[in-house]
Amino acid sequence: MNKGFTILEVLLSIATITIIAGIIIPVYESFQVRNDLDIAAVEIAQSLRRSQALSQAVDGDISWGIKIQSGSIVVFKGASYATRDATFDELFDMPTSITPSGVSEVVFAKFTGLPQTTGTITLTSNANETRNIIINAKGMVSY
Repeated sequence: MNKGFTILEVLLSIATITIIAGIIIPVYESFQVRNDLDIAAVEIAQSLRRSQALSQAVDGDISWGIKIQSGSIVVFKGASYATRDATFDELFDMPTSITPSGVSEVVFAKFTGLPQTTGTITLTSNANETRNIIINAKGMVSY
């Protein structure tokens, strides 16, 4: 009596593993894309709220804002990103698979915390899924 596996049993095992992997990998990639979008949206919303709070607290006697670029979010101190004090920059990474569009810079007025720019920030993934972050004239952030 021989012990072991036949070639048919080995081939069936390999085929079964291949089929299961073929189903799981696309599901995992889709989950990863949605997760990256959700994390980026929350990070932008938190950065907007942080900038607004720092402006209302008049931290450094100047307004604060955020700049959204491909691959990063910057919380900055100053009236604009171009004229900011770069020593106070707070940099947050954003996955490069996500492309931001719409409003790219929001500065909040000191004391009131009202945004100088309102509108929608749209995040688009490589799989064409999107998330929108809306900032209104009162400074409310929703996503």
